[in-house]
Amino acid sequence: MATKLYLVIPCYNEEAVLPETTRRLREKMRTLMEAGRISFDSRVCLVDDGSRDKTWPMIATLHREEPLFAGVKLSRNRGHQNALLAGLMTVKDRCDCTISMDADLQDDIEVIDRFLDAYEAGCDIVYGVRSSRETDTEFKRSTAQGYYKLMAMLGVEIVYNHADCRLMSRRALEALAEYKEVNLFLRGIVPLIGYKTATVEYARAERFAGESKYPLKKMLALAFEGITSFSIRPIRLLLAAGILMAGLAACFFLWAALGRLFGFFAPAWPPIVPSIFLVGGIQLAAIGLVGEYVGRTYLEVKHRPRYFVETFLDD
Repeated sequence: MATKLYLVIPCYNEEAVLPETTRRLREKMRTLMEAGRISFDSRVCLVDDGSRDKTWPMIATLHREEPLFAGVKLSRNRGHQNALLAGLMTVKDRCDCTISMDADLQDDIEVIDRFLDAYEAGCDIVYGVRSSRETDTEFKRSTAQGYYKLMAMLGVEIVYNHADCRLMSRRALEALAEYKEVNLFLRGIVPLIGYKTATVEYARAERFAGESKYPLKKMLALAFEGITSFSIRPIRLLLAAGILMAGLAACFFLWAALGRLFGFFAPAWPPIVPSIFLVGGIQLAAIGLVGEYVGRTYLEVKHRPRYFVETFLDD
């Protein structure tokens, strides 16, 4: 029996790129259906994350004109990670597997064939990994590579150069549903599932049209989310820094005491002033970091819903 596949495409203010995206996805899905790779009741599920433009009316029109397209409308904007999770959880009982991709055509649609090859070989999770970062600026390339290395140093299991382009089987989706985090970072959660995995490489293209929905501010927020959601090593590093500073202070006082006893004591104020600023800065950073962890714990304890699906259009 052919695989029933749902493509899950989060959308936020994507009216500029949606016509071309859906045209290419339609052609690809029809090709796969005619080749017998996927069943004819497979779908492309477009998730509207509270868009302020014509994205949802366009999705609704696509669904009316062609059953291939399904639509999920969230009650309000909840962010890319929640929109993606909403789409996956909405369709998980309707398919054999899902493939998530961005709506901006940066993810190579042709990689779907290799995703299906790995799935048919028994993999529950298949990661799409960028083969290069030639389309990135030097700043984005260096910061991204540094971030992956930092995550590895902090003990976070994350797939290098992987974003959210991946295949997940129904079994993997059911496992993902068991994770109830409010502070959502799917790139860190999915590797924790542990079923058989594979990776496929692809070249990531430039955005086809419209503006990026991940400016620097959001990228930094997502990066910090990943660090604080999956590692407590930053707090341990602050503890180590505190112990080190205490040790240095003890050495300084010992040096001052010996200086008074043996008459080689030098004026103490020049090194004291920068030391005060250094210790004060470390204390403020420590308080802020601990506050971040406490705040995220507070959000998790309240256990508020991550999203609400306002409308679901499917057969």
